[in-house]
Amino acid sequence: MGIDDASKSKSAGSVYVASVFRAAPGHRDQLEKMLGEAPTAQSGNTSAGNALMQHLEGSPWQFLTIARYNSWQDFATNEKNSVTQTSKSQGGWFELREHVAFHTDTVTDRVAP
Repeated sequence: MGIDDASKSKSAGSVYVASVFRAAPGHRDQLEKMLGEAPTAQSGNTSAGNALMQHLEGSPWQFLTIARYNSWQDFATNEKNSVTQTSKSQGGWFELREHVAFHTDTVTDRVAP
């Protein structure tokens, strides 16, 4: 994800998207499988790294994903590709809607270290 000391110079200017998800009833396994799949070049995904974490206790969400983009330009390209797929009534968002009851995204920029 570019957060260790050796990667500081390589990840300067990186953009991160933190997303939380709660599965629709009976769809937890399908959601976990979908979120855990590596993005493909054909999907138009420009992320440079992804992490999936499972929530254990204390909040209504079940999964946290963190996606890293090398730059704001890469992030914008990914968003453009996503809109293009959505306008064709295809792409990951349509599959995701089948398995999610709740989800939010937060776009972040690394401040420290």
